Amino acid sequence: MGRLANISGSEAVKIFLKFGYLEARQTGSHIILSHESKSILSVPNHQELAPGLLRSLIRQAEITVDEFLESR
Repeated sequence: MGRLANISGSEAVKIFLKFGYLEARQTGSHIILSHESKSILSVPNHQELAPGLLRSLIRQAEITVDEFLESR
């Protein structure tokens, strides 16, 4: 399993877009991503995401950490 460090919110959004998510809207500093068959993700548009938060978003997206890091 790879390390989840130094990934910004905008970089995470770009990766989630590769997995079929669409950018639905932005509320404040949070980018809301939707998918037709998976849960909605709320990604904070910060310079660096905490590893626990990022791991939680990956889990909600029903992908593995390795799949996420390979799409980087």
